[in-house]
Amino acid sequence: MGEVPRAATVADTSEFDSFVAARGPSLLRTAFLLTGDRQRAEDLVQTALGKTWPRWDSVAAGPREAYVRKVMLTTYIAWWRRRWNGEYPTAALPEQPTTDRDLDQRRDLLTALAALPKGQRAVVVLRYFEDLTEAQTAELLGCTVGTVKSQAARALATLRQCPALAVTEGELR
Repeated sequence: MGEVPRAATVADTSEFDSFVAARGPSLLRTAFLLTGDRQRAEDLVQTALGKTWPRWDSVAAGPREAYVRKVMLTTYIAWWRRRWNGEYPTAALPEQPTTDRDLDQRRDLLTALAALPKGQRAVVVLRYFEDLTEAQTAELLGCTVGTVKSQAARALATLRQCPALAVTEGELR
């Protein structure tokens, strides 16, 4: 059996809370790009932070964000390997007003990302949205740099063929 984590102290709580307040939006963005769904992204971040909390003191101060991201990524991978979805969509949801001028582009990008296989999507998100190196991406995914390169190449080729992301001559400036 594994060790039972020791109880957290008040000092631990404030440090963890500060980390979540500072890095939470970045973690949520990464989770959203991985899952393509706001609620699943929130669940993913919350689950990763919940798994990280008992080990917070044992993770060195420098790589804490990398540790949380690794937990988030392995949790995401476990979710799509399991292929189970505990939530079911409802018929109609209330529309949310938006002032985002790029809403169509965002929707098209999310649709294109959702069409990619999970591994390719993870590589694209980590390499191009999180701006990680090939080596950092390979380390997080637990694969080789060559696998990251090939997955990125395949994903980009697929995205180039996506009609929703096609750029017309009038859009070029």
